[in-house]
Amino acid sequence: MSKGPTYDLKNLFGMRREMSMGFYLTDFVFRKLLRQNSGVKWAIHHTSTIHNPDKIVKGKGTYPGDSPGVYINAVNGVNIGDYTNLGPNVGIVSSNHNFVNNDEHIVADPINIGRFCWLGMGAVVLPGVALGDFTIVGAGAIVTKSFPEGYCIIAGNPAKIIKELNKDECNAFAKTRE
Repeated sequence: MSKGPTYDLKNLFGMRREMSMGFYLTDFVFRKLLRQNSGVKWAIHHTSTIHNPDKIVKGKGTYPGDSPGVYINAVNGVNIGDYTNLGPNVGIVSSNHNFVNNDEHIVADPINIGRFCWLGMGAVVLPGVALGDFTIVGAGAIVTKSFPEGYCIIAGNPAKIIKELNKDECNAFAKTRE
């Protein structure tokens, strides 16, 4: 039995149930017709900007740029794990400019963001940073160094750990998604 034409259409085209048809229509207009962010292989918000999308590796259930105003510069590469969410106006910047010649980018390690992470509104992740699984980045945080152990909440400028998460509880939740 059908749950309605919108449900059937979303299933047919592999669209996410939580996103409106307007989101997908707007994505089609901006990405396919107007060629804005045309290299991105998944639906994103029309106000988001993704440079070098071919250097982004994203996990299952992860859609970088689906929130408004997200900016991703993946010149040096960005890896984002399964079920990780980016809030509105998040910035992920994998490369700085040369201090003398702004046309050149400085080579750095890729940014690595683990599984089941959440980056709050306006958070910024800078080049070479690694965030472990279950890292929550508070709204407006500036992440200048790595937190590879994960299972924590970080916030501030520069970001620091403000709370540790229960590893067993997090891992039990992760098993429900596998």
